[in-house]
Amino acid sequence: MAPSTLHGMIVTRNQMLFDKFLDFHLNTDYNAREAIGDDPDNIEDTDYGNNNVEGPSAGHGTFVSSLIAANRENTVGIQGIAKSVQIMCLRAVPDGDEYDKDIALAIRYAVDNGANVINMSFGKAYSPHKDWVDEAMMYAASKNVLLVHAAGNDSKNNDEKPSYPCDLTKDGKTVSTWMEIGANTIKGKKYLCGTFSNYGVGSVDLFAPGVDVIGALPDDKYAMLNGTSFASPVSAGVAALVWSYHPELSAEELKDILMKSVTYYGKKKVKIPSNADKPPKARFRDICLTGGVINAYRALLLADGKELD
Repeated sequence: MAPSTLHGMIVTRNQMLFDKFLDFHLNTDYNAREAIGDDPDNIEDTDYGNNNVEGPSAGHGTFVSSLIAANRENTVGIQGIAKSVQIMCLRAVPDGDEYDKDIALAIRYAVDNGANVINMSFGKAYSPHKDWVDEAMMYAASKNVLLVHAAGNDSKNNDEKPSYPCDLTKDGKTVSTWMEIGANTIKGKKYLCGTFSNYGVGSVDLFAPGVDVIGALPDDKYAMLNGTSFASPVSAGVAALVWSYHPELSAEELKDILMKSVTYYGKKKVKIPSNADKPPKARFRDICLTGGVINAYRALLLADGKELD
């Protein structure tokens, strides 16, 4: 391909992204809710939506779902982490347009329709109706549902500035069945953390593979992607795997098992996630609560009552 042609493609794509943000995300006069007939500031108004489940793109949700439950027996593509699971797909964040109302109602819908684990590969820096989401999360916890959330991809400390939703409610309560997940690489050692991953010893529970992750896309395609969006379903998949063998566990007991069974890297000094050329280092135990990376094998051993070395 001629350099001028390639340059033209890059300019065109960048222009498209710029136009998209200018016309939609940054346009205060644009009202996306008109198409679905909704008032986003009225939680009692629940009769809205449409049957366009694919939306602008189904790539993100398909990729996330495949990490949890892609067919393990057809020798095609990838194998999901958990075998005996069912996926309930709820499109609550179309194209990054995340409203608290949609999240709160989606969580309640999932709980009321039999969900055991809710994966949440989304997040934002501002939550105008946080109380609605808080109530939905507490409702999920009361119904023995495990909530698994991606920590975010801003290379920031969530202890200092939360990524919403989070497990701390406006009235100071903590959602007991909530897990916050950062993204690690396969490299290990000082490069253990994904450079983009959010972190926080008080807010991020553990890390899971989220760099160079291979997953499925629509139309029989596959890709290698990065993000805590993918570390979260890896963790949710491990939770589903353990729970499928031990359905007698409560969500809180399952969370405890996943956290106690991590591969511990707490004493190792790692580069703190950052966009800087020379990021500072810290011990991994000062970056996330457990100081570890999720480990399915050890989680199954612990659930079986075996002692871990």
